[in-house]
Amino acid sequence: MPGLVLVGAQWGDEGKGKITDYLAETADAVVRYQGGANAGHTVVVDGKEYKLHLIPSGILTGKTCIIGNGVVLDPAKFLEEIKYLKDLGVQTDKLYLSETAHVIMPYHQKLDELEEDKRGEFKIGTTKRGIGPAYIDKAARTGIRVIDLLNPEVFRSKLTRNLEQVNFLLEKIYEVEGFNFEEIYQEYSGYVTKLKPFIRNTPVLINESLDENQKVLFEGAQGTLLDVDHGTYPYVTSSHPTAGGACIGSGVGPTRIDGVIGVAKAYTSRVGDGPFPTELLDETGDWIREKGHEYGTTTGRPRRCGWLDGVVLRHSARVSGLTGLAITRLDTLTGLEKLKIAREYRIGNEVIGNIPNDPELLRQVRPVYEELPGWKEDISHLTQFSDLPREAQHYIQAIEDISGVKAPIVSIGRERFQTIIRWPIW
Repeated sequence: MPGLVLVGAQWGDEGKGKITDYLAETADAVVRYQGGANAGHTVVVDGKEYKLHLIPSGILTGKTCIIGNGVVLDPAKFLEEIKYLKDLGVQTDKLYLSETAHVIMPYHQKLDELEEDKRGEFKIGTTKRGIGPAYIDKAARTGIRVIDLLNPEVFRSKLTRNLEQVNFLLEKIYEVEGFNFEEIYQEYSGYVTKLKPFIRNTPVLINESLDENQKVLFEGAQGTLLDVDHGTYPYVTSSHPTAGGACIGSGVGPTRIDGVIGVAKAYTSRVGDGPFPTELLDETGDWIREKGHEYGTTTGRPRRCGWLDGVVLRHSARVSGLTGLAITRLDTLTGLEKLKIAREYRIGNEVIGNIPNDPELLRQVRPVYEELPGWKEDISHLTQFSDLPREAQHYIQAIEDISGVKAPIVSIGRERFQTIIRWPIW
């Protein structure tokens, strides 16, 4: 029962889309287990770029793809993405959607926008796609699930109760106009016919695949440092990108997971606000951003860039039980004379090897770097690890040493073929 989880080992945007697409070629099914349309996964195949938000990146391989119960679904975005893929000639007949996934409603997006704006200088950096408020309703047990849309009376009843509370909040607290029941009811009822062919009891599908000894790849969105429990709270997402989230968000037990691959860039980036110990606010940071095309897939926002943070990788290895690393964007660093990896943090006179849970303490840390020589040779065409420049090999080995996790996958470009596999993954 080979179940493999793919998690972001930093602050998201690590290149999970490419690694998922690559591993999906040898998988039987790919499951997206959390997040929503705030995610952005870019995959390049034969020079053609595909931008995905909700649908698993494995869709390009023609394998079974499942959107799990842990995802919050924006029906309009889902259907828009299906059309986008079909227009590009990608088949979606093996795509399935959990009937217990929660639905993002228009009022979730409005509340997301209003709450983020109200935070002012304390804003989190949300994409304002309604993700957080949808998860709030899920936890408050007032959420509307995909299965509720299939029953007109249940949907009508739940929407009526929710709008009573939401409109009171909008009108009395935020002093903005509330939502019209009939407009939302008609819009979302109109999605049902198009959604029905995809809706399934997905935990049953996934477990049956594992029972048949099929290879199932679990794909997360965002990254470990954005996990609501194990990330740099409060600058986090509202779900669990860590490996534990794969079990909850797809309906499988932890005994069904055989390995966890953490995806990490050869440097570090993050989008939005929050502490970032190795951030480079200089020409080197700008150079990495431009060479690495570090702009958000979903928002287009420029990403903050910095040196690789080994403390972050050790944290990710700990909370997700990483069995391997996939190092991406190694080619981006080509041309830099010197490279740095943070081994530890310094706070005053104290050196620590873990991430402080207090965000104010994390803002005060200063990285303790190990400096390594760079390389100038073009590596984007190489196929074997031994073909890499000696300095690049040493850099990967330093990452392994500092993180405590071996790296079976090294990505040297955006295309599938620009991937070095050092030993079998499954």
